[in-house]
Amino acid sequence: MLYYLFDYLESEFHLTGAGVFQYISFRAGLATVLSLLITIFLGKWVIRLLQKQQMGESIRDLGLQGQLEKKGTPTMGGILIIAAIVIPTLLVARLDNIYVILLIVTAMCMGLIGFLDDYLKIKKKNKEGLSGKFKIIGQVAIGLFVGITMVTHDDIEVRDFPNATDTTLEFNERFSEYTDVASTTTTIPFVKNNEFDYEWLLPDFLDEYTDVLYVIMVIFIVTAVSNGANITDGLDGLAAGTSAIIGVALAILAYVSGNVIFADYLNIMYIPGSGESVVFATAFVGACIGFLWYNSYPAQVFMGDTGSLALGGVIAVMAFIIRKELLIPVLCGIFVIENLSVIIQVSYFRYTKKKYGEGRRVFLMAPLHHHYQKKGIHETKIVTRFWTTGILLAILTLVTLKLR
Repeated sequence: MLYYLFDYLESEFHLTGAGVFQYISFRAGLATVLSLLITIFLGKWVIRLLQKQQMGESIRDLGLQGQLEKKGTPTMGGILIIAAIVIPTLLVARLDNIYVILLIVTAMCMGLIGFLDDYLKIKKKNKEGLSGKFKIIGQVAIGLFVGITMVTHDDIEVRDFPNATDTTLEFNERFSEYTDVASTTTTIPFVKNNEFDYEWLLPDFLDEYTDVLYVIMVIFIVTAVSNGANITDGLDGLAAGTSAIIGVALAILAYVSGNVIFADYLNIMYIPGSGESVVFATAFVGACIGFLWYNSYPAQVFMGDTGSLALGGVIAVMAFIIRKELLIPVLCGIFVIENLSVIIQVSYFRYTKKKYGEGRRVFLMAPLHHHYQKKGIHETKIVTRFWTTGILLAILTLVTLKLR
């Protein structure tokens, strides 16, 4: 909204300084500050409201250190995170940008699924919350919407420069001619030619179904990453801090992908309009960091499924927007490991129970962060080590831009 206001003031009244709103870097910085302020200053009010509504966390005794002390801590704090992301985005981003619209819709819809789950668990005293079947249906529906939009919307294209590799030409000449094409091309890490097209996975006679394959991939990754973030949200500050680290990396990747000069220098795809998603990404980072003000140990509020599903969904969609979804196993390595620890634990337990008549475990407890708690490591140390690992994975992800 402010973008359009200042654009009008500059064009009609030539207001000094109004043109600064044309710069993505300025609006991204402003979005970060606004999201931080919203989270910090509204946090106490949201916590009091949740307490008044008796939206406290019910704790099942699993024998974990300090676990019972968290009983009654307000949950559903994800409402605060979503507000701190969406409000700055509405204020300073260009709302005619399809990528910004996709991210806002994802955050709101994923948050709604999580909200229903939290509400049923706490207010309605339903221990299971929203049925796993309905939760998956909701995630699949969001993935389907995003996937179909990505392959059908006219504004979602990759720009091809036929003269880009001709170093005998001046920069302006190399990029004066271009064609915008709808494409399912994405980035594949650690190879010399780092572009990969989903149609390569299909035989020639099935090329017409490439879009279907792409949509299925979107559904799978959106569902997997949102569930990964949800599983990771088990210690104070773990999911919020990890998501903030991932958000910073995505913001950097979005900025270089939406800037023709950086895209040329790094030899990566230039995606017209994707730079605007940097504003959303920085608001996302600000909201996560601001939430740590109240969610770091000892937590005054939990994000609940309302926050964790929204964070995971946004991360997945952001990765597709900038054509970096195949980097998710590296960038979101913490989520992947947490997911795998649960899958391994459950699968091995069932296998050994069927074979030996007694279920056996690989980990002391799953997800993985609880395994370390069972070993007697304090949760603040576990969270710090997970954050450190997340930073290393984010750096490795950024290095893949040149490491081929």
